[in-house]
Amino acid sequence: MAVRRKWWIGAALLLLALLGVLAWHWTSLSAQARLGTAYGARIGCSCRYVEGRAMGSCQDDKEPGMAMVRLTDLPEERAVKASVPLIASRTARFKPGWGCLLDPVG
Repeated sequence: MAVRRKWWIGAALLLLALLGVLAWHWTSLSAQARLGTAYGARIGCSCRYVEGRAMGSCQDDKEPGMAMVRLTDLPEERAVKASVPLIASRTARFKPGWGCLLDPVG
């Protein structure tokens, strides 16, 4: 019984430590996620609707370190949505004569 209790205490302390590290770095992580989704949406939209490439090909245009950024084609809107789950998302839409423009934040 004592070993089990020590295990739970250790697991709780480890979880608290991980949450503390996440909270400490949250501002930086969320800023990077916002930047990555804006870049991903803009580049993905340009690839898809300016260059006319397939969405699978557009995934290859992401920079190293953007593995968490997911691109979603929205063909009925001629737009691409980029997201980092639970943190950030941005959408870029194709506008003839202008190219792909990011939707306003908010």
